[in-house]
Amino acid sequence: MYYRRSSRPGRSRTTAVLLATAALLVSACSASGSANSVDGAASVALAALPRATPATLAPYYAQKLSWRSCGVPGFECATMKAPLDYAEPDAGDVRLAVARKKATGKGKPLGSLLVNPGGPGGSAIGYLQQYAGIGYPAEVRARYDMVAVDPRGVARSEPVECLDGRDMDTYTQTDTTPDDKKETGELVDAYKEFAEGCGERSPELLRHVSTVEAARDMDILRAALGDGKLTYVGASYGTFLGATYAGLFPDRVGRLVLDGAMDPSLPARRLNLDQTAGFETAFQSFAKDCVQQPDCPLGRKDTKPAQVGKNLKAFFRKLDQHPIPAGDADGRKVGEALATTGVIAAMYDEGAWAQLREALTSAMKEKDGAGLLVLSDSYYERDAKGGYSNLMFANAAVNCLDLPAAFSTPDQVEESLPAFEKASPVFGEGLAWASLSCAYWPVKPTGEPHRIVAKGAAPIVVVGTTRDPATPYGWARSLSRQLSSARLLTYEGDGHTAYGRGSDCIDSAIDTYLLRGRPPVEGKRCS
Repeated sequence: MYYRRSSRPGRSRTTAVLLATAALLVSACSASGSANSVDGAASVALAALPRATPATLAPYYAQKLSWRSCGVPGFECATMKAPLDYAEPDAGDVRLAVARKKATGKGKPLGSLLVNPGGPGGSAIGYLQQYAGIGYPAEVRARYDMVAVDPRGVARSEPVECLDGRDMDTYTQTDTTPDDKKETGELVDAYKEFAEGCGERSPELLRHVSTVEAARDMDILRAALGDGKLTYVGASYGTFLGATYAGLFPDRVGRLVLDGAMDPSLPARRLNLDQTAGFETAFQSFAKDCVQQPDCPLGRKDTKPAQVGKNLKAFFRKLDQHPIPAGDADGRKVGEALATTGVIAAMYDEGAWAQLREALTSAMKEKDGAGLLVLSDSYYERDAKGGYSNLMFANAAVNCLDLPAAFSTPDQVEESLPAFEKASPVFGEGLAWASLSCAYWPVKPTGEPHRIVAKGAAPIVVVGTTRDPATPYGWARSLSRQLSSARLLTYEGDGHTAYGRGSDCIDSAIDTYLLRGRPPVEGKRCS
């Protein structure tokens, strides 16, 4: 399963969530740890990945970062070393890219504020340079050095590689709603080819991109920055990364904001099913809004949301049989897979609904799929030259390492189809089949579902959005009940994540916490 990074006006659209499957969400949500708790070394993941002695890790914690110009005005960059394998630190290093923008205020800074936009696989440095470092509230940027590290295997930090652009084009167009055994076999072959490509191109790194390892890297960075405690804002999957850090190092937790929270206690199949329902909730909101607009191609004012969904599903079925042209230089046509991805892309932010209506109108009435292809390409981070970022590769690598696969055979998917289609008549079938992809991963998972307690940690703010498509609100409630020091902050609204979406109530509560150390009262709700 894929937790898209937060996408807002003014932010890189590549924040949150792109599919690491042929057209939908990757099979396993990111998680690592024991079946009960991730406090200190008590987790299953850490049993498989034991802590090295402090003396062995001392050179990493003592390293000094050498800052240089990034080529982006106002930002500096550095390279940090971490052990590739924490079980054998002497076996080699992984080099991690770090960037920062120093505090703009004249007084003494509060320290470093580390940000992560999610994914897994989203570039934190890209997010910092394109949004957080220039778009976070001025007072926050005045008091903190804004910092980001691309996690191991991601973007600038020794990226995982899997397929070239042409093969990715084929992969993203693979039918994820197979109608017969032949199409099922083609989908399985696509998942196998993707997995084999990752195994061939990144054989060693693929074993060491878990969330536990990335969280341990963050503690080395904390020390290298000279901070006694970690101050952090994580969105979407970034909440799992932050919560994992809290479980491992509760005594080093400073001010943590976990926005668009994941629930690490659930197995992959349940997580995928919950997220499927989350997309249905988001689509229902879109449907209600769409029919009130004069340009809605899916119904009129008296059309019920359920019928809007049936109309869209019928259109997808037509595309499954007869893809439409999109004016693409590479000759791609928009079939059901790319069209579904385009619609899902617009569910993350209600600001994209108008664009989706226009794209659907062109596709349904003029047989022009260009608008849907634009949405799909942004979701996959495909550029105009046919190249893809490594987001989808890193996404699959982390997810498939962090949790056992949701399904291991096509038969298991077929048995679960009724439950997924009940959760979402529009997206359920495709999301169920997308959950099969990690079954063919070349590396065995190291994590299991677990609760994170982080006993003794300072107050942690967990943020949930009531109609969030990718990280359903119930997950925020669950995580807030697990973390011993959590305060739940609720945004009653649409879209993925809450901070910076325009709610003064949310923004004020988080800013007050970051700047003055005062968390919101438990259960505070905003709109």
